[in-house]
Amino acid sequence: MPDQTTIARARKDKREGKSPSTQAGEFVREEIEHVREGKHGARSAKQAIAIGLSKARRAGVDLPPKPGTARTTRKPARSAPSRKRSRATLVALKREGHTAASHTALSRQAHAAAGRRSAASRSDAAKKAARTKGPARRSAAARKGASTRKRKAAHNQ
Repeated sequence: MPDQTTIARARKDKREGKSPSTQAGEFVREEIEHVREGKHGARSAKQAIAIGLSKARRAGVDLPPKPGTARTTRKPARSAPSRKRSRATLVALKREGHTAASHTALSRQAHAAAGRRSAASRSDAAKKAARTKGPARRSAAARKGASTRKRKAAHNQ
């Protein structure tokens, strides 16, 4: 079950007019934190993301179903798995490592995912992000980006 704060942040994103994938990002972030804290592991960054998206669907975020799922086999998004299956999943995840949530693993996953998208798709996403962020958060992001660029330039010298 996701934390109440995660659900609240996702609802706030929905009120702000952000896309379902952005709302689901809150659940993915929570899942990455779980792996980093050691609550359980994951085999890959992709698996941690999939778990977060699954939780988002159950919480009612309007995400499309998993690819490859036949229309006839889909269950309602809010149905919970059985106690036995839930326990088995957790036990299996506890055996996995925690490097799936490392900075490197997530960076590699993001880079690969971006590479599968067209330039126009990435551009549209960036434009929408700028539109929905709001002036205060936009200027804060710009300041953060400038300080990051400065730090990287100093590191590379």
